[in-house]
Amino acid sequence: MPKKWFQNWFNSPFYHILYKQRDDEEAELFIDNLCTLLKPAKDSRMLDIACGRGRHAIYLNKKGFDVTGIDLSVANIKYAHSFENSRLHFLVHDMRYLFYINYFDFAFNLFTSFGYFETEKEHINALKTFRKSLKADGKLVFDYMNSQKIINKLVLREVKEVDGIEFHISRTVKDGKIIKTIDFEHHAKHYSFKEEVRDFKLTDFERMFKLAGLEIAHTFGNYELNAFDINHSDRLIFVCEKI
Repeated sequence: MPKKWFQNWFNSPFYHILYKQRDDEEAELFIDNLCTLLKPAKDSRMLDIACGRGRHAIYLNKKGFDVTGIDLSVANIKYAHSFENSRLHFLVHDMRYLFYINYFDFAFNLFTSFGYFETEKEHINALKTFRKSLKADGKLVFDYMNSQKIINKLVLREVKEVDGIEFHISRTVKDGKIIKTIDFEHHAKHYSFKEEVRDFKLTDFERMFKLAGLEIAHTFGNYELNAFDINHSDRLIFVCEKI
């Protein structure tokens, strides 16, 4: 069976080259603001779902928390292993399948690490696994793109040069997905990757969270935790509790 786009692209070194400009200061500001809001106890256990190379998990651990990061990419987890300690662990794991049950105080799914699957049922099942990983009073922090703003300002074609590689990027909206195609040459070889992320909006998440046994406690529109505005906010961020 051929691999899904996210299994190929997220495991590729070129993914990290293209997105190397991602702002760690912005990520840390987001975590700081969340900690101010949520006031986690020092002995809190935290789960970073689809943790990538671990930038959020590593920072949460630096703040003193016991953190586990899971990601589908073997390459990402291999990289993250060098940061492990007695209270920071990384494992290869698919978010759609059960992990620990009733174990974590907080679970995080950040930076649009969702919306990749073919059916809504798969997405709801993934949310159910997030819920089951939490203690009875646990909370899920869920950070998604504001798809409406992206569609409103969609850049159809652009070229980005990073580390001597010209990435030719095209975007379209089709069948309820925002699709990005990435083509480039490296060492005389042509590469082509794709990102397909569901055009989920606030009402979609309200429905899916309810079906997954989660209740929205807060909704925000950016990493400063300001109110969500469908036309102007960069992000769609939820804090959810178990029903």
